[in-house]
Amino acid sequence: MNDLDFGTRNKRGDFRPKEAIGLPPFVNSPHTTSTLGWLKGLVWPWNALIIGISVFWWFVVVPDFETMKTFAFGWIAQLFLAKWVALFLWTGVFEWRLFTQRKQSSRFKYNGKFPADQPSDYFWFKSQNLDNFLRSMFVSVPICVAFEVVIFWAFANGHAHWIDAAAHPVYLGAIVVLTAVFHEAYFFFAHRAMHWKPWYDWCHKIHHNSVNVSPWTAMSNHPLESALQFAPAFLYLLIPAAPFLAMHHLNFVAFSALVGHIGFDKIELGELGEHAAVDSACYSHYLHHKHFEVNYCDNGSLPWDHWFGSFHDGTAEGDRLMAERYQQKLAKLNGATGATGDGNHKD
Repeated sequence: MNDLDFGTRNKRGDFRPKEAIGLPPFVNSPHTTSTLGWLKGLVWPWNALIIGISVFWWFVVVPDFETMKTFAFGWIAQLFLAKWVALFLWTGVFEWRLFTQRKQSSRFKYNGKFPADQPSDYFWFKSQNLDNFLRSMFVSVPICVAFEVVIFWAFANGHAHWIDAAAHPVYLGAIVVLTAVFHEAYFFFAHRAMHWKPWYDWCHKIHHNSVNVSPWTAMSNHPLESALQFAPAFLYLLIPAAPFLAMHHLNFVAFSALVGHIGFDKIELGELGEHAAVDSACYSHYLHHKHFEVNYCDNGSLPWDHWFGSFHDGTAEGDRLMAERYQQKLAKLNGATGATGDGNHKD
């Protein structure tokens, strides 16, 4: 495929899609999606895939709840191994195809360079790929599984209000489908908080070291950041719920993290035909890694960044508005500094 049929490439080789990032249909914007497209996007493809993974997980991976009444190495190791292997394969397939084999070279790649070609002291062993892999698989995955273990143990021992799925199918089904909406809202506010300078310097900077993202970047976090991302799963211990919901929430956070870090606008599927490709839907989060103070969430379900003035639609106009916001912020900071300075020199 010729990526220039779908976008432009600058002198550095960075790809920019022609189409602006769409917003939900109820937003007054020239780039809103259709109602049908918005509703479809809430479910297909990523949400549906992760729901499928959770259903498989529930029936094949999760041990008997009688067994989980007491902490024991066997069932905990089973959960850890299953999660580790599943996320290794889920993330590794994209990493291997796009960044190791480079099956489509740099076609549709937002950043024209590859992390493996740019060693840096910011990363363990000067390798972004190795650093991101180790932090994802040996920091974030164990935290996710630890939370899952505690939650399953709590349900098994009656420390939560476990309601029957057969008796409340609409309620539980709605929560499953709306997990993505809730997570995006939570992630927006938690992510904004992570950009508070003390928190950023302490924790979130580790994730942002990877400006040129790859799939392994998805969960490459400080341990506290990963814990913050998975923490909402404990809410299901406080409301009428079922352990499936908490498990699915953890799966959603873990598996959906990949989506914003693929680094390519389209994933070519040359095996299915010359023009076969899948839209990655990850440009919004790539722009956050590139520009730092835009698109704190993907705005796919609700337009949080649009509402709070941090949205970038991926166009040249978006660049202009971002620069304008930056100048306004700089002027405000300079004004505050000047006022403080005047006060310090009064007789």
